[in-house]
Amino acid sequence: MADKTYLAWPFFDDSHRKLAADIEAWCDANETLFEDSHRLPVDEACRKVVSILGSAGWLKYVVPKAFGGVHEALDVRSLCLIREALAQHSGLVEFCFALQGLGIGPITLFASDELKKKILPNIAAGKTIGAFAISEKEAGSDLNAMTTTARRDGDHFVINGEKTWISNAGIADHYVVFCRMAEEKERRFIALVVNSNNPGLNIPERIEVMAPHPLGTVRLKDCRVNVDAIVGEVGKGMNAALGTLDIFRTTVGAAALGFSRRALDEAITHTTERTAFGQPLSAFQITQTKIADMATGIDASALLVYRAAWLRDTGTQRINRESGMAKLHATESAQWIVDNAVQLLGAKGVIAGATVERLYREVRALRIYEGTSEIQKLIIAGQVLGAAKQSQS
Repeated sequence: MADKTYLAWPFFDDSHRKLAADIEAWCDANETLFEDSHRLPVDEACRKVVSILGSAGWLKYVVPKAFGGVHEALDVRSLCLIREALAQHSGLVEFCFALQGLGIGPITLFASDELKKKILPNIAAGKTIGAFAISEKEAGSDLNAMTTTARRDGDHFVINGEKTWISNAGIADHYVVFCRMAEEKERRFIALVVNSNNPGLNIPERIEVMAPHPLGTVRLKDCRVNVDAIVGEVGKGMNAALGTLDIFRTTVGAAALGFSRRALDEAITHTTERTAFGQPLSAFQITQTKIADMATGIDASALLVYRAAWLRDTGTQRINRESGMAKLHATESAQWIVDNAVQLLGAKGVIAGATVERLYREVRALRIYEGTSEIQKLIIAGQVLGAAKQSQS
């Protein structure tokens, strides 16, 4: 059983502690769902999981109360607690929850009430699936290199371009597509909602990755959307993108925490049960030093993750420094912790389908998506150096 003493930290109130207990109890009662998620074809599994998460009420945490949610605004600590718990049981189920939040995050945070009413209640109910479409082949970390364009044509925008590495590509009901404003000297951006049945949108390629989940390329050719599909303001689409990532990067750190806690549990179970040279592996000092380092890494990550979440929930509008630190440390630490769990399990750790083998594949992408570790370091350094310069002036 993963350590729960962190719930006594001052970052949480009683409602968060109850939520942590409720999601853990639900996970324990739904092991069949977690097992099925790894056996079914990935598209089928994701649709089933989203529906079940909606029926169970967990997706209400990804939308505001006015549109079918639980809290008046997104509560980042709640999102983190749910992602952490789900990640301890299934990376794919955790992914399904996370993408319902990220996929409609720009709508939740920046769209008009009319657009929110149209989309968010069905997301909360698990009836529809969203996607966040920003990356391109030559515009991943460098978003200013984006080439997908949107051109105003009367009461419509016409989109042309191609997005890739898009999660939920092929199963999403709607995509928040980020575009550069066409025919403008100044580089400005816009975010638009495009329904999956739009004749100008197609999925030419699905991408298989080491930890299966729906991923692919989204092509937009003379794709027409009404002006009421704008998310936020014309020309300020990048604000919607960065504001959304600012929140959800913290929750990526929480998912990494879930993977780490499960890896430590697996390592403790194995090393206390497995004997060598007449004693349990856990009796050897070399094992104990690894366990100590793993536990320390987990607590350090949790402090950073829940500090960032607490700051956002208590009114700090931009937490890009804190969320960058949370994502960077938690994901890098999780990679090391899972790798050491595999090492401690020895041959059992590399059996296909074993828990730590699955964790090894699932944890790797976290250091890449929603801003690589290298990009997080640039963000953190920029904030630190900027603050230092400001204090000197």
